[in-house]
Amino acid sequence: MAPPKGKGKVVKKKKELSSRAQYTMRIVESATCSVCKTPCARGMRYLDMMSQPGAVGRGVPCILTRRKIN
Repeated sequence: MAPPKGKGKVVKKKKELSSRAQYTMRIVESATCSVCKTPCARGMRYLDMMSQPGAVGRGVPCILTRRKIN
């Protein structure tokens, strides 16, 4: 079946960017938190949790490495 005649090119609407800024943070491990010059509550809580025997962690977002992405 042939496409219908007389139709023009389909134009997609552009997405509106959000007015709210987006940020990203690096994931750091307990070794980084232990030598940090400005310790935060989240990092200290993670450091305490990782000091327990058998603890397995995947890191914690560091507020000091926050960057704007848009």
